[in-house]
This record gives sequence, structure tokens and C-alpha cells, in this order.
Amino acid sequence: MNIQTLVLQALDKGNFKTLEGYVEFTKRYLDFVAKHLQAVIISQNENHYQFYQYDKDGNFQITRPINSDLMYNADTFSIANKKYMEILSNLKDIKPELAVERQILNNVTYTIQQSIGAALDGISGGKANTARKLNGDLFESFIRLIINEMGIEAKAGVVQIPVLIDGIKEFDMSYQHDLIIKNKDEIKVIGSVKTSSKDRIDKIFIDKFLYNKLTEKQTPHIAIFLNDVQRKKNKKENEYGINSTFLPGHFKGYTVKLNPLDGVYYCDIRPNMRTENILKDHIKTFDNLLIEDIWKFIEK
Repeated sequence: MNIQTLVLQALDKGNFKTLEGYVEFTKRYLDFVAKHLQAVIISQNENHYQFYQYDKDGNFQITRPINSDLMYNADTFSIANKKYMEILSNLKDIKPELAVERQILNNVTYTIQQSIGAALDGISGGKANTARKLNGDLFESFIRLIINEMGIEAKAGVVQIPVLIDGIKEFDMSYQHDLIIKNKDEIKVIGSVKTSSKDRIDKIFIDKFLYNKLTEKQTPHIAIFLNDVQRKKNKKENEYGINSTFLPGHFKGYTVKLNPLDGVYYCDIRPNMRTENILKDHIKTFDNLLIEDIWKFIEK
């Protein structure tokens, strides 16, 4: 097994049609990482982040930041992924205070998606942009499969919004959404699913405002992100660190002056999201959606 074999597997969407497909790829990637990396580079400013450097088969490419507090290794993942599937099938009965189950939900989700993204980092040159788009598509699909595994209908698609003038429909507007959660054919939640909020946060808030204005409803809108960090390099010192891609000012401004989102969820949550006013009230870890919030949306 080498990184180029894994890259080819990651490029084939046919390998990711089921949750089992995501798990199997992650097993192969973690087995590779355990034995065949050129180096593991420690972030200089936040030491729990690491970067994997591939060997000559991967042109010595360096991956995105990996949070070692969340990323399982091959041995721990082989145990945790089985528990993960059990938890998803019984989430409605999970008690909110169970910390182990919460950790498994966050860490396995993070490990699976970062395995795909880091494998695709083995691509260099002009195909890198294609790989980034594919990674985002696979994350969207992954989240929908997770929710479906819980027994809840979750799809991507286009919603036709009738525009009424004096009570009469004049035309329809089409809205494409990453995540549409329904219960008995009624849309309960609309979601945006992205690997990070970079260059996207404005649109998510505006989409909620426009959708609810046009429909004259208060349909909940949520956002699900994997993380909000990117690699930075100090060229003079030849050292690597991380930058945050989250824009707290934009998030607070839209929350206060436009409309708050009904839930924002991260697998890899930034420290300021736990402590800053407004942020800490509106941003949670991913487990909160699965264990608590989604059921409230469905039953509302």
C-alpha cells in the first residue's frame, strides 16, 4: 500500500456510497500512516496539531493540520468505529450526559473525514483544486449518511419556493441545499455542510434570511463544519503552524443584526467558540446535533 493507491481510492466516489465504505477507507489510510510516513511535523503555535509528510511516492507532500486530540490511530479506530455504528443506531436513547459516546461521535467523524482529506493532500499540481471540491462533496454525503443511519430522512436537493404576490403564486425560485431533513414529507431543517466556514459564512446567514422571507416561514437553518484551521509556514524559519479561518466578527454581526442560525456545529471546535460571548451561545460540538438538537427539530 502506498499513498498513490490511497489517492486513487479516495478519488472514486463509488467507494463512499455507504458508511461502511467510509470506515473501510479510513482503516486502510490509518494502517498506511502507522508505517509509511516520511515524518510527522508538530505545529509550532498549537502543538496538538500535526502535519503528515508523505515519502517520495507522495512527492513529499505535507497534509492539512490534523488535531491529534481528535484523530484516532489504527488501533483505537478499529475499536471506536464499531461503537460508533452502535451509537448511531440508538441515538434517541443515548443520555446527553454520557461523555464517552459524545467523544466517539466527534472523534470518529473527524478521523474519517480527515483521513479522506489528508489522503487527497497527496495530490500535487493542477488537480489539487479538484481534490478539495471532492473532499467537500464527500463530507456532505458523509453527514447525510450519518443522519440516515439514525432513522431520519436527510437528502441534498433543490427546494422550489413559491413567490406570492397578493396571495397568488407568480413564480417559483429554486434553492439548492446540502442538507434537507424531513419528517413525514415536511421540511424540518435546512443545513449547510462544509469542511470549513472559510469564504462561506456570509452566504449561510443570508440563505436563512432569504428563504424564510420568501416562504414566510421560520424553517430552522443549521451549519455543520469539520474545522476552521489551515496550515501556515514561516518561510524564514522553515516551521509550520496553523491559522484560524473562522471570522468571529462576521459571525457575531450576522447573528445580532441579521438573524441567528438555529445551530452551528463543529467536530474540531476552536477555543474562542467556547469562551466568547455570542459564539459560545450559538456554536457547539457535533455530538450536540446528533444527541439532542436534531430530535428537537424533528418533533417541533
